[in-house]
Amino acid sequence: MSDRVVILGGGPGGYEAALVAAQLGADVTVVDSDGIGGSAVITDCVPSKTLIATAEVMTDVAAAPELGLAFRGEDGTPALEVDLGRVNSRVKKIAAEQSGDIIRRLDREGVTVVTGRGRLDGPQRVVGDDGTSYDADAVLVATGASPRTLPSAQPDGERILTWEQVYDLTEVPEELIVVGSGVTGLEFASAYLALGVPVTLVSSRDRVLPGEDADASLVIQEVAERRGMTVLSRSRMESVTRDGDVVTVALTDGRSVQGSHCILALGSVPNTTDLGLEDAGVMVDDGGFVRVDRVSRTSARGVYSAGDCTGVLMLASVAAMQGRIAMWHFLGDAVKPLDLKQVSSNVFTAPEIATVGWSQAAVDAGEMVAESVTLPLAGNPRAKMQGIHDGFVKLFCRPGTGIVVGGVVVAPRASELIHPVSLAVAESLTADQLAHAFTVYPSVSGSVAEAARRLHRV
Repeated sequence: MSDRVVILGGGPGGYEAALVAAQLGADVTVVDSDGIGGSAVITDCVPSKTLIATAEVMTDVAAAPELGLAFRGEDGTPALEVDLGRVNSRVKKIAAEQSGDIIRRLDREGVTVVTGRGRLDGPQRVVGDDGTSYDADAVLVATGASPRTLPSAQPDGERILTWEQVYDLTEVPEELIVVGSGVTGLEFASAYLALGVPVTLVSSRDRVLPGEDADASLVIQEVAERRGMTVLSRSRMESVTRDGDVVTVALTDGRSVQGSHCILALGSVPNTTDLGLEDAGVMVDDGGFVRVDRVSRTSARGVYSAGDCTGVLMLASVAAMQGRIAMWHFLGDAVKPLDLKQVSSNVFTAPEIATVGWSQAAVDAGEMVAESVTLPLAGNPRAKMQGIHDGFVKLFCRPGTGIVVGGVVVAPRASELIHPVSLAVAESLTADQLAHAFTVYPSVSGSVAEAARRLHRV
């Protein structure tokens, strides 16, 4: 008899786990209420990066005069404008298509998908909201997280918005306020700024992107302000209110800022309430996140968890890997525990920030002894050709051995450029090995090899 696996949630943690379990011969059921693909596909990663793809084109156009191009109408006015209705229609179409692709893949692999909400009835049974029960040899909780809101800042879905609600806009905002300077806030602020919208960013910290490499976040803030963004640093939001077409963000120091729309980027809360977790013996922390070990086990035997509801690292790639690891572990396949130091991540601002491995903050704190080199892109020939002035490549390696332990890339398409560094970190390559691999000339990726060459020690 096949092992029975029931998965709560159809996001990356859930559907990737389902595919692995089916591949290994398990009888798999996915119980999902929000749409296969989860927020990553339907309301978060895929939609936001599709919107950002349009913003990237606008950013490229902004550099066109330097490259000798002009986009002007016959009367001399700019001939390029954004149709936000069409943009968001495309966003939602691509998200739906991606969800459909995943559904068809699950069906081909024999995975049963049940639409509805499920909860644990003990560690080895799931009960759906229609009363149907599913016995399981293993359960995976992958229910994700939702945008955090506050009583003093409630979204209305029209002018006060969470990041999941922006795709219903059909008209370009006259003036946008973004509350929150973390990854989500900066990505939306950067995107709308590129689309020609005046943007004010409310940041409670000294600098934007406080969780990222400090050198990188300073570049992003300098570029954003140079392009016209107003950044209110050390400014904490007290409330967000709406009066007709005007949204007012009140700050705790008595100031206020007004705009036509406001995006709330205040973090996430796990979707773990009313799942029967505690009764099943699954421990959660004070924030409601499920506690897991490095192979995705919870405190209850036979119950695993993956994705944003664990709070381990809120990335779709991490959720997917947690789900795969859970099934590899349960079904007895070869498994390697999750290693966050091998996770590459990206902030889709303009330019992008990509990171992997040990950080500058960890090195400065003495958590890792490493040598580093930072190479500005201003001297890269391909960057000059493309009109790229901002950004850098930073590499960290161990003294003595020269093994690459981390890196940062700030550049357009940094998400693509980080891959050779990610491979070096994952495979414990030395800076010399990274440097000796051929790169195309001219190419922006050539700066990765050049940075590695500068770490060579005789």
